[in-house]
Amino acid sequence: MRYYGPHQVKVATWNVNSIRARLNHACEWLGRHQPDVLCMQETKVVDDDFPTDEFMRLGYGVAMAGQLAYNGVAILSRLPMKDIGIGLAGQSLDADKRVIAATISGIRVFSCYVPNGKSVASPAFQEKLAWLEQLRQTLDATVDPKSDVLVCGDFNIATDERDVFAPELFRGKTHFHPDEHRALAKLRAFGLKDAFRELHSEGGLYSWWDYRAGGFRKNEGLRIDYVFLSESLSARCASAIMDREPRRLDKPSDHIPVLVELT
Repeated sequence: MRYYGPHQVKVATWNVNSIRARLNHACEWLGRHQPDVLCMQETKVVDDDFPTDEFMRLGYGVAMAGQLAYNGVAILSRLPMKDIGIGLAGQSLDADKRVIAATISGIRVFSCYVPNGKSVASPAFQEKLAWLEQLRQTLDATVDPKSDVLVCGDFNIATDERDVFAPELFRGKTHFHPDEHRALAKLRAFGLKDAFRELHSEGGLYSWWDYRAGGFRKNEGLRIDYVFLSESLSARCASAIMDREPRRLDKPSDHIPVLVELT
């Protein structure tokens, strides 16, 4: 039997872009990497249709918050999950299912799917900024920044020019707009460090590529999927990778997993 001490946990995040379409990919990836926790976004199923049994057979418990055809988040864990929470502080019960949280091995884990924002002129863009503000308020209301906190998922924002294949094409537009950068910086001012960037300074490494126009083949991507760690967890982060292999599969998600190891 494997011993899980307080300093041994592998946590991944992956926007699967429909868990029913990507179930085999997810199961294969879990078998290959054996993470203790996998946070998912864009599961796109109601809870009753989530493939819980398949993941339980692999040894994972499941907490999910889904809706039909859109959004949906989940946390899979081989370790006990406690205090599961769905949604942002102050949200109505019928709000889009975009965030779920659980306490695992003493770590408060948030799986987040930030709204896309559509275009800067769209009301959806202001809704995106407001959502990020609500996420910050949720952290302020529910967790201590000095404790072990992990906030991960698809944030739909590239942080800086290293995270965009053509900054001149995106500057001032959705995913790379100053207002988004300010909103993300305010969220991270809670005390969150970018696990991947703490260990990898080079550009040209992305987590998302458009399905169209050979985006993946040409490496025309964005880094918009993150694992953010509180100070105490950042000090324990031994590795952070973005695994490109699932993007090479037949009918892949347009996102790839991000995996961190905490020692």
